[in-house]
Amino acid sequence: MTSNYIADSNDWPRLPALEDWQDTCTTLHMWTQIIGKIRLALSPNINHGWGSTLYITTRGLTTSPIPYGKFTFAIDFDFIAHVLRITTSQGTDRAFMLEPMPVAGFYRKAMEALAQLGIEVKIFARPVEVEVAIPFEEDTQHASYDADAVSRFWHALVHADNVFKDFRARFIGKVSPVHLFWGGFDLAVTRFSGRTAPKHPGGAPNVAKRIMEEAYSHEVSSAGFWPGTGLGEAAFYAYAYPTPAGFDKYPVQPEAAYFHDKLGEFILPYEAVRTADHPTQALLSFLQTTYDAAATLAHWDRLALERNIPST
Repeated sequence: MTSNYIADSNDWPRLPALEDWQDTCTTLHMWTQIIGKIRLALSPNINHGWGSTLYITTRGLTTSPIPYGKFTFAIDFDFIAHVLRITTSQGTDRAFMLEPMPVAGFYRKAMEALAQLGIEVKIFARPVEVEVAIPFEEDTQHASYDADAVSRFWHALVHADNVFKDFRARFIGKVSPVHLFWGGFDLAVTRFSGRTAPKHPGGAPNVAKRIMEEAYSHEVSSAGFWPGTGLGEAAFYAYAYPTPAGFDKYPVQPEAAYFHDKLGEFILPYEAVRTADHPTQALLSFLQTTYDAAATLAHWDRLALERNIPST
C-alpha cells in the first residue's frame, strides 16, 4: 500500500513523555470540550455525533462554520500564534491568547467573546468521557499551557490527519470524515459495513447510554490517534464493534503493533511510527491490517465496499 504523502521520520515531531505534559494535555482537552460543545449546541444534529467534531487546519483546529441566525461563525485554535480566534461571515472577530489559564478562565473568555459578537449559546457546561467531571466554571485545577508541547502534538495530528484521509479514500462504503472527537480527545476515522449492530452496552464515563447506542448503531471498524491518556504514551488505535471472534489474535502490522487486552483495541505506539524508516507506510499498514481483521472476520462485503487503488 503506497501513499502520495511523503513525510519522513524527520518530519514527524518527537513528542514529550505524556507525564511531562499531562497537565497541559488535560487543560487543552477541557478547552476543546468547551468549543466542541458550542458547535454541538448550535449545529444540525448529524448522526454519530459528526456535527460536533473539530477538524485539523494549517494552523490548528477549527469548528468549521457554525450557523447562527443570518450569519455563520467559526472558532479556531491557532497553535502557531497560540490564539483562540472567533470569526464571523459578517466580517467581525474576537481573539485572545492561548496561555496558562484555568479552564474556568478560558470558559469565561470564550463566552464573553461570543457575546460581544452577538452570539448567545448555552452548553452543558461540564466535561464528558472523563472520570472526574469538574464543571467548566469551577475548574481552576487545570491551568497549564506548554506551547511547545501543544505545537508538537498538533504537528503529529497534522501528519496523522493526512494519512487517515489517504486511508479513508480507499473505501467507497459509508465512512466518517477524519475528525477530532473532543470527548476522548482523539482523531478518528470510521468505516461501516452497512449492517446494524447490537445495542451498545454503554460504560463511557459521564456519557449517557443513549449517546453510545447511537454512536455505535451500526457495525464499524474504527482507527484513531490520541495522546495516550490511560495508556501512558501517544498511540494509534484500532477496534471493531461488535468485536468479531478471533479479532485479538489476527496478525497485524507493523511489528510494533499489539492487542491491548484491557482497552480491547490494537495499539501502535506513536514513537514506533515516528522512528520507522517510512512512517506513512508503517501507519498505513496498521490501518489496513486492523481493518482486514475486522472486515475478514466479520464477513463484510469487501468487493462492494472497497476502492481498488493501484500501486504507484
